[in-house]
Amino acid sequence: MSKTLTLSVDADGIALITIDLPGRPMNVLAPEFNADFAAAVEQVASDAAIKGAVVTSGKSSGFIAGADLKDLVNAYDAGITPTQAAQASQQISSLFRRMETCGKPFAAAINGVALGGGLELALACHWRVLSDEPSTQIGLPEVKVGLLPGGGGTQRLPRLIGIPSALPLLLQGKSMRPAEALKLGVVHAVAPTAELVQRAREWLLSKADNAAVQPWDRKNFRIPGGAGPMASHAPQTFVAGNALTSSMTQNNYPAPTAIMSCVFEGTQLPIDTGLRIESKYFGKLLAGPVARNMTRTLFVNKTAADKLSARPRDVPRGAVAKVGVLGAGLMGAGIAHVSAQAGIEVVLLDNTREQADNGKAGIAKMQAKTLAKGRTTQAKIDALLARITPTADYADLQGCDLIVEAVFEQRQIKADVTRKAEAVIPTTAVFGSNTSTLPITGLAQASSRPQQFIGLHFFSPVEKMPLVEIIVGEQTSQATIAKALDYIGQLKKTPIVVHDFPGFYTSRVFGTFVQEGQRMLLDGIAPALIENAAKAAGFPVGPLAVSDEVTLTLQQAIARQHDADGVPVQYRSQVGRAVVDKMVDELKRPGRRQGAGFYDYPADGSPKRLWPGLAQAFPLAPQQPGVDELKQRFLTIMALETARCVEDGVIDNAADADIGSILGIGFPPWTGGTLSYIDTLGAERFVAQCQALAAVHGPRFTPSPWLLARAASGTRFYPPVSAAA
Repeated sequence: MSKTLTLSVDADGIALITIDLPGRPMNVLAPEFNADFAAAVEQVASDAAIKGAVVTSGKSSGFIAGADLKDLVNAYDAGITPTQAAQASQQISSLFRRMETCGKPFAAAINGVALGGGLELALACHWRVLSDEPSTQIGLPEVKVGLLPGGGGTQRLPRLIGIPSALPLLLQGKSMRPAEALKLGVVHAVAPTAELVQRAREWLLSKADNAAVQPWDRKNFRIPGGAGPMASHAPQTFVAGNALTSSMTQNNYPAPTAIMSCVFEGTQLPIDTGLRIESKYFGKLLAGPVARNMTRTLFVNKTAADKLSARPRDVPRGAVAKVGVLGAGLMGAGIAHVSAQAGIEVVLLDNTREQADNGKAGIAKMQAKTLAKGRTTQAKIDALLARITPTADYADLQGCDLIVEAVFEQRQIKADVTRKAEAVIPTTAVFGSNTSTLPITGLAQASSRPQQFIGLHFFSPVEKMPLVEIIVGEQTSQATIAKALDYIGQLKKTPIVVHDFPGFYTSRVFGTFVQEGQRMLLDGIAPALIENAAKAAGFPVGPLAVSDEVTLTLQQAIARQHDADGVPVQYRSQVGRAVVDKMVDELKRPGRRQGAGFYDYPADGSPKRLWPGLAQAFPLAPQQPGVDELKQRFLTIMALETARCVEDGVIDNAADADIGSILGIGFPPWTGGTLSYIDTLGAERFVAQCQALAAVHGPRFTPSPWLLARAASGTRFYPPVSAAA
C-alpha cells in the first residue's frame, strides 16, 4: 500500500496492517507514516468487507519507538510557536481518535518496544496483546525529554487504569515489562511473539457487538477510582502530588506540572475536550527551550556518542579481551568491576596481594547486594569474579591489550607504574591513565610508546556513573583513540573526547563549581543557603557536600601539583584554595572518608548535617544574598569555563561539552548542558550576565575578547538548523 506499511485482508475479513519504515532500525511516528496510517484507517473504515484490523510491526526491533526526536529538536530550532506545536499534536491525536471511533475494531499486536507515540497508538486500539519477551517494554517516557505525551497518553491511560496508577507512569516516564503491563491493565494479554497476530485475530473474530467502542465512549463511563477534586484520591494525588513535583523539580522542569494539569483538567471532561487540553500543554512545552535542550543532549547527541560517533572511521574495529587495572582502590576496583561485567578478563594489580584481594572482595560484596535484590544469579556472580585475577606481580599483566592506571594522583607514582607495566605488556597494548587533572602529554613522558598513551577518566562511583572522558595527548595515535572508544563501547558507557590541557574539560569546569561554593563561604554566605541554592538551580548536590565526597585533601594535592608543574595561574584552583587549606591544615576536616568535612558524618549512620563550626570558621555576612543570585553564579561560572575550554581548544564539539557537563559533573539537565545554557540565553545576554557578575565578584567572571566577539556576531555553539541540515 505504501512505503511505510502494508495492508492485507484475509478470507475472514481481517485486515493486517504491518508497519515497517524503510531505512530505519525502529519504527517512528514520522510524517510519512502518519499519512500512510491515516489512509489505512480510512480503508478499514470504508470497506464493508473488512471486519476489523490488526496493527503490528514488521521489524524485529519492536513495535513503534515514538516520534523521531531529531524532528522535535529541529521544530524548536526552526522557531515553532506554541500554537503550531499544539496543532501538530492535535493532528496525530485526531488520527488516533478517528481509528478508535471509525466503527471498526482495531487490535494491537505489540512485538517488543512500544514507547511514547507507539504506546499511544496501541492505547487507541480496542484490544492489545503484548509479546512476553524479556526485552519487551512499553511506556510513555516523554517527561524525560521535557515533554508530555501528545497523542492522547495523558487522557487514555488514566481512563484505562485510574489516575493514581497512571500518574507515576506519566511523571516518571517509567517503562513497564509485560507482566506489569498486564497486571495494571494496560494490555489485555501477553503471548509469545510468534502468536501475537493470531491472538489478535482470534479476538477480532470472537468480538462482541460493541468491541469497536472504547470504554470511555460508552454510556455512563466512570474513570476507575473517580476523577476531579471530589474523588477520594484527589487530596493525596493532586495536592500532595503537586507539592512533591515542585520540590523535586525546583520548578526548573515544566513538563511534570503540565502533566499534572493535563490529567486533572482533562479527566473531568469528555475525552475529545481532554485531548485538546493535552495538545495545548504539549504545544507550550515543545515550543519551549527545556524540551529542546534535554532532547538534543540526553537523547539525540548521547545516542550518537554511545554509537561511538567520534571513533576514527579508517581504523578497524576491535574488542578488548584482557585489561590490566593498576590500583585496587575504589576507582580501580570499580573499573575492574564494570570491565568484568562486560565479559573482559581483568588483572587487578596493587602494591600487595592483600590490597588487590580487598579490591576484589569489594566487588563481591557489591554483587551480593545485587543478588539480594534479585537482579542477578549466583552463577553469574561466580563467572564475573572468575574473570578477575588479583595480584601484586606485574608479570601477570602479560597478554593485556589495555592497561587502565588508577593509582594516586601524583606524577611520580604514575610514572613508576607506567614503566613497570610497559616492561611486560605486549608492544601493541594501549596504556590509559585514569587521571582527572594531570596532563596526559606529561604523563606520557614516562612511556616508551607515547603514541599508545591516552587518558581514560572514569567518574566515581564507576558502577553508576555513565560517562568516560577520553583525553588525547599530543602524540596519541588515531588507532589508540579507536581502541579506547571500542573499550568504552564494550562497557556500555558514554564517551566524550577532549584534548590535553591542565584539568582537561570536566575536572576544570567541575572545579569552578566547588570553588565558587567555597568562595561563597569566604564571602560570608550561610552554608545552608549555598547548598540549597545549588539544588534550586538543579544540581544534584551542593558544592560543599560534593567537596567532602571527593575529599579536600585531593583538591589540595591537585593544587600543589599544579604549583609544582608551573601551571599558569588562571588554570590553578585558587578561588577557594584558602578554604581548602584551612579545612585540611587548620581544622583537620578533610572530607567524608575521615568522617569530618564541611559536614558531620555521625558514627551511628544517621544523616549527615552541616558542621555547626562553619559559622565560626567562616563568619556570616550581615546581609545575605537571594537564592537567584547564587544560582546564577553557579550556572554562569561553569558555562563560562566551558566557553574558555572551547577557546583553548580543549573541546571542539558542543555535544561532547554538554553531555560531559550533565553526565559527568551534574550540570542541571534542564539547561541541556553548559554550552546549551549559553545558546539558550543568547551569547549577548550571557556575556552581559558575566560582566555584571564580574563587577561585583571579581575578574573570574570576565568574558574574554574571543567570547565578546562571538556575542557581537551572534555566533552560536550549535549551528542553526538550516546549516546543520
